[in-house]
Amino acid sequence: MTQSPQDIQQLNPEALQTLVEQLRTWARELGFSQIGVADIDLHDAEPGLQAWLEAGFHGSMHYMQTHGMKRARPAELVPGTLRVITARMDYLPRHSPPDWQALEWQGLADPQRAQVSIYARGRDYHKVLRSRLQKLADRLAQTLGPRGYRVFTDSAPVLEVELASRSGIGWRGKHTLTLHRDAGSMFFLGEIYIDLPLPISAPVSAHCGQCRACLDACPTGAIVAPQRVDARRCISYLTIEHEGPIPVDLRPLIGNRLYGCDDCQLICPWNKFAQPSTVADFDPRPEMRAPSLMQLWAWDEAEFLRRTEGSAIRRIGHQRWQRNLAVVSGNALARQENPALRALLHQQLASASELLAEHLHWALAQSAPAQSKGLDAPTASSAPSATRAD
Repeated sequence: MTQSPQDIQQLNPEALQTLVEQLRTWARELGFSQIGVADIDLHDAEPGLQAWLEAGFHGSMHYMQTHGMKRARPAELVPGTLRVITARMDYLPRHSPPDWQALEWQGLADPQRAQVSIYARGRDYHKVLRSRLQKLADRLAQTLGPRGYRVFTDSAPVLEVELASRSGIGWRGKHTLTLHRDAGSMFFLGEIYIDLPLPISAPVSAHCGQCRACLDACPTGAIVAPQRVDARRCISYLTIEHEGPIPVDLRPLIGNRLYGCDDCQLICPWNKFAQPSTVADFDPRPEMRAPSLMQLWAWDEAEFLRRTEGSAIRRIGHQRWQRNLAVVSGNALARQENPALRALLHQQLASASELLAEHLHWALAQSAPAQSKGLDAPTASSAPSATRAD
C-alpha cells in the first residue's frame, strides 16, 4: 500500500467520521446490512489462534498453519494497512417464512431428502461479496483519490470473526460465528484493508449468557467448548474441506447433510431475528430446495458442473459430491429400506473411484431394523430447546 501523509492530515476526525457514514450509505445501496471499522492490533487474539492450531483442530486445512500468525497481523498481510472496514451481508433467502427454522428441522428428518446448507443454495457468496466490496472500495477511491486497499471475502488469512467482533458487527457466539442481537448469525462477512485512519467502531457486548444450545445440538460434538470448534468433527468441514474418506464413526452422525451443516444456527435463539437478504443472489436454486437422493444420483459430472455453475458447491468437485451422497444414502437405508436406492448404489460401483467405492460399500452395508428406529435428526417439535439469553 502507498499513502500520502499530507492527504491523511487533511482529513480531520470530523471528516473521517462523515466518510464512514457515507460508506454506510453506499454499503446499504450495494446490499450490505452493516459496516464497521476495526483497528489492526489483534495481538491478544494470537494465543487462542496458536492453541487452536497446536491442538490440530484445523484438520487437513494445512494452509491455516502455513499462514500462522499472519491472520492476526493485518499489516503483515497487506503492508500499510491502518484499519479494516468490515461488512455484513445477510443471506437468509428473501422469501423465507417466519417458521423457516422449523422447516429446516423437518428437512433434516426426511431420510430420502438431501440437505444443503442454506448459504450454499444460491449464488457463490465469494463472487457476490467480492464484487460488491470492490464497488464499495471504488466509491471510496472516487471520493478520496487512489488509495491503498485490498478486498477480502473468506479468501485470505483474515481473522474475520475477530475483526467483526471488534468493529461492532456483533459478538463471537459459542459456536464461533458472529452473532447480532437483531440479525442472528445468518450473514456473511467481508473486509477491506485500507491505509486510512478511519474512526474505530465500538464493539458490542456478548449476549449468549448461560445458553449452550449450539454445543448440545451439534450432531458430532464438534463444538468442544464455548468458542472452540474441532474442525475434524465438524460436518461442514467433513463434507466440504476434507478431501479423503469420511471417518466411519462420524458417517452415521452426518444424517442427510449433503453439503454443510446449519444445526448450530438453527437452534440458536438469536436466529429468530435473522434478517432476509436484500439481494436475489442468495435465493435458492430449484434443484437445491429439497432434492431427493434419486434425483442427485442421476447427475453425472457434466450435469453436476452445469447445475453448480456459479455456486459455492462446485469447488468440492463431483467426486466429493458423490462421496457425500453415498454417506447420506447409507444413512437413509439405515433408517428406511429403499430397494430402488440400494439398486442404484450397486450400479454406481461399476464406475466408482476407489474413494467413492469405499463409501458405497459402507452405504450398502447399512440396513434398517425390522422396527423403524427413531430419527437421527431432531424434528421441529423435538429439536433441542433454547432460550434467549440476554
